[in-house]
This record gives sequence, structure tokens and C-alpha cells, in this order.
Amino acid sequence: MNRVITAGVDGSRESLDAADWAAREAVRRGLPLRLLHATDGHRTRTGLPELDVTAARLNGALSRAAISLSYAHPGLEIRARHITGPPVPALVEATTEAEVLVLGSRGFTGFAAFMVGSVALGVTLRAERPVVLVRAGELPEDAREPDVDGAPSRRTAYRPVVLGLDLTRPSDELIAYAFDAAASRGAPLRVVHGWTLPPLSAYVPAVTVTADPPDLEMDTLQQLREAMRPWRHKYPDTPVSEHLVYGTAGHVLLKASLVASLVVIGRRRRVSRLGRVAHSVIHHVTCPVAVVPHD
Repeated sequence: MNRVITAGVDGSRESLDAADWAAREAVRRGLPLRLLHATDGHRTRTGLPELDVTAARLNGALSRAAISLSYAHPGLEIRARHITGPPVPALVEATTEAEVLVLGSRGFTGFAAFMVGSVALGVTLRAERPVVLVRAGELPEDAREPDVDGAPSRRTAYRPVVLGLDLTRPSDELIAYAFDAAASRGAPLRVVHGWTLPPLSAYVPAVTVTADPPDLEMDTLQQLREAMRPWRHKYPDTPVSEHLVYGTAGHVLLKASLVASLVVIGRRRRVSRLGRVAHSVIHHVTCPVAVVPHD
């Protein structure tokens, strides 16, 4: 596989901010950047200005993005390409040749919830490689700690990468992506697992809790640490901390994302819809979210 970071560009604010994030990711990883603009069929002139002007603007979006990013990152290799066909299958196909696909995601201004467009959602559900969703307005300093005066900075250390881990399916693909993301930033990795006590059934009187809550908590934390042990040896320079937080996984990750540069979650392959946790994270977390498919 040719190692490359790919970004989908359609001229929208969110896609241009996503392309800028993808360029920074490509620089961090020492990889080329590929910009893709997928159009559903060939655009022909209609003679109607309200249609032709819009079409010309969209067709020029790719060139403008490539030129802008080349000025911002003069040492970065940038490849721009138009693809003809429905955007979702075209972008899904592009993920087979990429390390990661980066897409923009719109936000409802003034609200805590976000809208993931149909293209971004369709690609995320079908991609065989990780997909990163970036909100409109994402800035380079958002990924870094504030300076000593509390002001945004592009020179301070990166905020932690947060990995949401399900201990029933601790996928190597998911964990490897999170460690690579943290290592490329020189950032710490915070591994977060939300947990709650097993429910007691009112319909089965014989059900009893076999361990005290503190014992259950310590056992779960030990499982989390054991899952990370081989990865600590593989990435000795990456600081790792395990966090067992009482609460639902989606809420726990939302809180953890407030101080994160990137949130990494998994998605099971061959499942046609997002799980509750993934759905909650991609619609509510404000920092970039990487969705990693795994078996």
C-alpha cells in the first residue's frame, strides 16, 4: 500500500479545515498528502449562471486548496485529483490506498451537538481504513496546550491523544493507531474505559453480585493495564496512563475530549451502523475524531 494521507475536498469550510488538518498530519508522519474532489458525473455548462458559477466554484476548490496548503507547508508533497462518480463509494475506494482519510464535519453554531453529513457518515461506516472527522473552525493551536498565560499557542506541547477502549474487544488495529498518533505528536496517550456496575435483575431474585464494587473496579483497572502492557514495551517513549471512569462510555469520552488533541474510537467491520458510543462521540465531541475499523 502506498502510504499517504488523503483528504476529501468539496469547497466547504469544513472540508478546507479538514484538508489543513490532514496536511499537518502528513507533515507529522512524513507522508505525502492527497486531495480528492469527487463529483457525481461530468459537469457541463447549462447556460444558467446560478448553476454554472456554482459548478465552476466547486471545480476550482481542489486547485485553491492545493495552492493554499503548498504555501503553508512548502516541504509537503501534495497531489490533487478529481474523481468522477458518487462521492461515498469514490472516497471509500480511496481509503484502500491511504493511511487515513480525513473529512470535514459540520457543526450547529451555538449548540453542543454536531451534524455529520451524509457523505462523511456513509464513508465512515464503509471505509476499510481509519477515517478522521474534523469540525469546521479547527485551528492548529486547538491541538496544543495553552501557554503560561493561558493563551492559545502553536509552540506548546500537544494535548493528549485519548483512546476509548472496550475491554471486551481490545483491537490491536485500534490500539496501534492511537499509539502511532500519540508518538507522531510526542503526546501522552490517555486510555479511557467507562464502566458501570452490573445491573441487578428484579425478575431473577437469585442473581447476586459476586464481588464488592471496589473489587470490581480494581479488577477492571488491572485488565486495562494488562491490555496496555505489550504496547508500553513497543512504544517506550510514549507516556501512557489508564483511566477507569465510572459512567457510560459516550459521556466519559465526551469529558475526556475537552483536553484532547484527538479522540480515537473503534468501529466493528461488517456492521452496517454505528454503535451507541461511536454515534455519541462523532456527534458531540468537538476535537477531531478518528474512527478505526476493526474485526
